[in-house]
Amino acid sequence: MSATRTLPAHLARLAESIRATASGYGLDFFDVVFEIVDYAEMNEVASFGGFPIRYPHWSFGMTYDQMEKGYSYGLQKIYEMVINNDPSYAYLLECNNLVDQKLVMAHVFAHVDFFKNNMCFAPTNRKMMDTMANHGSRARKYVEKHGADTVESFLDCCQSLDNLIDTHSLYMRRRPKTGRAASVSDEEPAVDHSVGRLRSKGYMESYINPEEFLAERREHKRRQTEQKQVFPTSPERDVLLFLLEHAPLERWQQDLLSVVRDEAYYFAPQAQTKIMNEGWATYWHTKMMTEKLLDASEVIDYADHHSGTVFTQPGGLNPYKLGLELFRDIEERWNRGQFGPEWEACEDWSEKQRWNRDAGLGRQKIFEVRRLYSDVTFVDTFLTEDFCRAHRFFHYSYNKQTDLYHIDSREFGKIKQALLFQLTNYGQPMIAVVNGNHRNRGELYLLHQHDGMDLQLDQAEDTLRCLYRLWQRPVHLESVVFERRKVLTYDGKEHTRREIKATEV
Repeated sequence: MSATRTLPAHLARLAESIRATASGYGLDFFDVVFEIVDYAEMNEVASFGGFPIRYPHWSFGMTYDQMEKGYSYGLQKIYEMVINNDPSYAYLLECNNLVDQKLVMAHVFAHVDFFKNNMCFAPTNRKMMDTMANHGSRARKYVEKHGADTVESFLDCCQSLDNLIDTHSLYMRRRPKTGRAASVSDEEPAVDHSVGRLRSKGYMESYINPEEFLAERREHKRRQTEQKQVFPTSPERDVLLFLLEHAPLERWQQDLLSVVRDEAYYFAPQAQTKIMNEGWATYWHTKMMTEKLLDASEVIDYADHHSGTVFTQPGGLNPYKLGLELFRDIEERWNRGQFGPEWEACEDWSEKQRWNRDAGLGRQKIFEVRRLYSDVTFVDTFLTEDFCRAHRFFHYSYNKQTDLYHIDSREFGKIKQALLFQLTNYGQPMIAVVNGNHRNRGELYLLHQHDGMDLQLDQAEDTLRCLYRLWQRPVHLESVVFERRKVLTYDGKEHTRREIKATEV
């Protein structure tokens, strides 16, 4: 990637002015470093998730190619990119006109306020730019040593499994830390399974204790230990951590798996707060633009571009729009005193429409919400029946006879349940390791915690293949398939499915 460029003088002055405006509204953010890029550079930054110094992998090039084509065909355009770091880095598109740059800068400062203050981001690595550079240098070292195809092939498996983490472990300790692999933000390689080494002089170490010999002894020791017990003692949601601690991986493989796991945990809060984060940034850019920043000549352009941001396709979900309207609704309700036992007990619709206690607590409440909630709790707490009615929410389903989607219900409970279902674990199936010594043969047994979301069987089979490559023994996944409990198995050669009998435990 070519070198990014600092802001020209007029944009630097504008950034400082918007920084002061945002601070005046009470936003609290890290320092923001703005850099200006052309559209090709913006697509490149975005394809790396905001980190152009990230480890090399073909998937980032594929993402870049998709973005480049989308921009060329007029299907998409990225106006800004900002990353959770201290200081935060934000990239502006040089071809944006001035009103767009104002909007984007205001949007960025609100995002950084959210990164700094929301509880979901509190455990994240605030020096991730440096950490990503370290990850990249380590991966390139392994490419030089083992070859690009070998390293990329292994990273393919790791990336395919990067959603098999326990996002809640960031906020609670499910078990004591055991070894370096338990660290979520550790730049050092995972510690090897301890094995007895033959005594040798330092300069003879690689000859007396070659890696192949140590790997064989590690595997022998692990088998001896694991054949004596069922482990883990309770289901382990962090599958990547389990693999780091127990899979027969070489040291460089452990290191790369720990890199993928660290980055998965870094990006997890962004998936957990997509609606809140974008809604918060959109709320503040609209307020700053309409109250402080717009010139009269810019109103039409701003309205046109902002409407594109919040436009929602029929039957779709736009996180910018939903988050914005929920924050506005919360602010209005708490300003009017529409909360608490008295409000909840009122059943007179006309009385509720007139309700106004002049509480004036709206601004205070939205800052509190920004700090304490994730998307699931945000929607669960503040998505009300009145809100759904006002914004014409509905639940839709697929009709096999007509081969079309149609409105299934406008019932509030069903709408809210469907939305929460979509947000829980950000729409991913919940998988846990329940036994690493299945059948007393060291086979891996996982459980899909089925809550109504069926597995996509082709993706499940791909996942089992990747798990087998890391575990190197048969892998089993218990789930519900066509309303019957079954076990999917991959033994390194073929996939099989077996229905679980009623008598089985």
